[in-house]
Amino acid sequence: MTESTVEATQPESAQEPQDELARLEEEGEIAADYLEGLLDIADLDGDIDMDVEGDRAAVSVVGTGLDHLIGRDGEVLEALQELTRLAVTRETGERTRLMLDVGGHRAARRSELVKLGTETAQKVAETGQPVKLAPMSPFERKMVHDAVAAAGLRSESEGEEPNRRVVVLPA
Repeated sequence: MTESTVEATQPESAQEPQDELARLEEEGEIAADYLEGLLDIADLDGDIDMDVEGDRAAVSVVGTGLDHLIGRDGEVLEALQELTRLAVTRETGERTRLMLDVGGHRAARRSELVKLGTETAQKVAETGQPVKLAPMSPFERKMVHDAVAAAGLRSESEGEEPNRRVVVLPA
């Protein structure tokens, strides 16, 4: 008689969310280590918070005197996010959609953009005329698109970077 071994494993569908969460947490840890090194080099004080929001790792640098890491209209923050994503990709070998915030800049901007998207959708619904918004970054456009969709209208992006903008369309 032969002996058989049965391994206790979770069904593949139950394992996938845990694997995904572990992968996103690892991305956050790699990003935090990278950012701590940059803060040390720049002689800046800041605490690093890590989280998982939906299907992406989210890392925030919290503290005072971090305006240099945000820059005008978030330009430095965008560059810092790309550098952090590159560091994570180099370490994991996989592309990351990590989101970086500094000093609550993105969180505040997200609120502004949701309000803009909602108000613009209302205006378009009332007038029946499409509205073109000012050029925005991909992050900003996504926030507006989501707000417009939540208001029951549709929107699309037009133009080329860096002048790509959202156009809100009547239903």
